[in-house]
Amino acid sequence: MKTPLFAFALFTTPLMACGASAQEAPKLFFEGDMVRGNGPTAQGPGCVLNNLFKRGETVIFRLRVLDPRTGANLDEKGVKNLTLELSNGEKFAMNFHGHPPKEPGDWFWVAGWPIPAEQPTGSLTYKVTATTLAGETLVWKPFNVKPTQLTVLAN
Repeated sequence: MKTPLFAFALFTTPLMACGASAQEAPKLFFEGDMVRGNGPTAQGPGCVLNNLFKRGETVIFRLRVLDPRTGANLDEKGVKNLTLELSNGEKFAMNFHGHPPKEPGDWFWVAGWPIPAEQPTGSLTYKVTATTLAGETLVWKPFNVKPTQLTVLAN
């Protein structure tokens, strides 16, 4: 009586393992953050991680796009384009640059958003849409945790 159960388990286990290995690998790997932009309206040091910004300041969105197979940092020769979209509907093209500009220590995609004076206070979400060289679109969103989202403060 125990033999049929053992035989069933022996023959179904390899089938389940084969099904699990058929999952498609991710096309791209994303990592990103936000920093305060430099300039006369900055309310603190520039290029410092931040998610709380006052009207008039510039939010710099930084994103690295990696090939999941090789770990290579992809530039415009590896990704057709990246578009950042805020939850208020504004969209920005992201550009690939070395940072800091005069003596780059690292390279990544960036977009800046100068917060307008009339921007309501509160949290905003954002997403980045990457278009691959083959024309496929992939979407990346940061964590959906309110205390870590982009927050606009009154001056």
